[in-house]
Amino acid sequence: MLVVSVGGSPSLRSRSGVLLERSRQWLQGRGVEVVTFQVREFPAEDLLHARFDSPQVQHFQQLVAQADGLVVATPVYKASFSGALKTLLDLLPERALEHKVVLPIATGGSIAHMLAVDYALKPVLSALKAQETLQGIFADDKQIAYGEPGKPAHLDEALQTRLLDALEQFHGALARRPRPVAPGVLNERLLTARWSI
Repeated sequence: MLVVSVGGSPSLRSRSGVLLERSRQWLQGRGVEVVTFQVREFPAEDLLHARFDSPQVQHFQQLVAQADGLVVATPVYKASFSGALKTLLDLLPERALEHKVVLPIATGGSIAHMLAVDYALKPVLSALKAQETLQGIFADDKQIAYGEPGKPAHLDEALQTRLLDALEQFHGALARRPRPVAPGVLNERLLTARWSI
């Protein structure tokens, strides 16, 4: 199984990044291959000028095409998700998330921003034809406390529980995801099947 995780924060120190990293560790602990992309690692010119031919953008597109699922984490600014994340998602082909499961994660200054996941991020994921977009997680900034340098951040107990529950659901959805059958294999199955009328 391959999961692409996408961080939408332009900052190196990011609460949404903390949740994305915890998700990566949890998934890898269950044998899932996880490749992480951060919007801040893409050249700004490639995003702003929609350079579909950029090697970094093409690499991102290829891995998304191969992935079984995506974890998308973003801070919420002014009632919407990160603009840098939107420009990156705009560089994906129209049906890029077809046959994929997506877990959205967002963090914001208050629970007043909670609906940004449903009203801003999920419609974009739906437009990319995600097979299944899970309920997702919204975390108030107060639920994530940065540790001392070199120490991991501390998650509020309720948030930790919700994150683990969401990851269990995501992992289960990945496992039950229908797998496309190669045309040659499908043809062979049809020819060798026992038919009765």
